[in-house]
Amino acid sequence: MWEKIALILTIVGGLNWGLVGAFNFNLVEFIFGFAPILASIVYVVVGLSAIYAFYAYLIK
Repeated sequence: MWEKIALILTIVGGLNWGLVGAFNFNLVEFIFGFAPILASIVYVVVGLSAIYAFYAYLIK
């Protein structure tokens, strides 16, 4: 279950970076721009999920 959640959050983070690179549009800032602390929390959670997904990939 945790692997699936980490994968989904990592994909969301990757899509956000794709939008930033292609269109200079940050979806996280667009959604949570009114509360920068929430945007920061989203970034941290996505980063932690990427680390977890990488760790889970190495274990298997």
